[in-house]
Amino acid sequence: MRRSARRLLRNIFRTGLFENPYVDPAATAALVGCADYMAEGYDAQLKSAVMLKNHGGVLPVEGRKRVYIPTRHVPAYMGFWGYMTPAQDIVPVSRELASKYFEVVDTPQEADLAIVFIDSPLGGYGYSLDDVRKGGTGYVPISLQYGDYTAVAAREHSLAGGDPAESFTDRSYRGKSVKTANKSDMDLVVATRKAMGDRPVIVSINLSNPPVLKEIEPYADALFVTFDVQNQVILDLVTGRSEPSALLPAQLPADMETVETQAEDMPRDMRPYRDADGHLYDFAYGMNWSGVIDDERVEKYR
Repeated sequence: MRRSARRLLRNIFRTGLFENPYVDPAATAALVGCADYMAEGYDAQLKSAVMLKNHGGVLPVEGRKRVYIPTRHVPAYMGFWGYMTPAQDIVPVSRELASKYFEVVDTPQEADLAIVFIDSPLGGYGYSLDDVRKGGTGYVPISLQYGDYTAVAAREHSLAGGDPAESFTDRSYRGKSVKTANKSDMDLVVATRKAMGDRPVIVSINLSNPPVLKEIEPYADALFVTFDVQNQVILDLVTGRSEPSALLPAQLPADMETVETQAEDMPRDMRPYRDADGHLYDFAYGMNWSGVIDDERVEKYR
């Protein structure tokens, strides 16, 4: 804990936030947007994207192909602080940018391939005022899957409890159900797969948590996971301008049962998801153009 705090504080002290919190305009102009720093930052983004699946070696895509990149629709949902996030229609990549890599088309019927950008499941935050209004404790499951979820495998009695502001000591949510706010992302992948037929569908999932991918992977010929990077990264990887090289920093669970039954104080004790090609989405798993990566990093961390 002390080493971690020291590392965090060192960066703050190095920027002078305590001794001199004021900006030097001349220095800022020279540093912010510096081409060398931007190039280094983008390279780091490229190296962070994990390719999970490349069925039949569908990637990299060669030549200038016609691509369909569908717009995401995310319904309104309740945010972490209790405020409503309005419904959104999200264009993942501007037409101008995508046109530098592909001929962009408006319908899947015209396309040689489709690239679908989605987010990991917005499965709630573990507490619901609606549950309180219905006479419950307020504690509900956090879902890592897109479809509706009922916590049948959760603990019958929780390990937490005893807050003096609460009139109960058991926070178990066993048997309760939650809906994922962006189930529409799963529906978009399925609809795109249906519309594309046998033509390749590439899916890129921006992760904020380790999702259950059994609802997504079967519909994708190639599958990436990213961590809040520019979506241009995927265009560079799909077209082979760069080669994927990253490894998973966490296990991706096979289902919600393994999520509920894992031990909170034990690392890497979940049953990972196995895809159609037989690959386990385990810690330190990733692919490049040659197949599953097996280098010194994997040897060290497997």
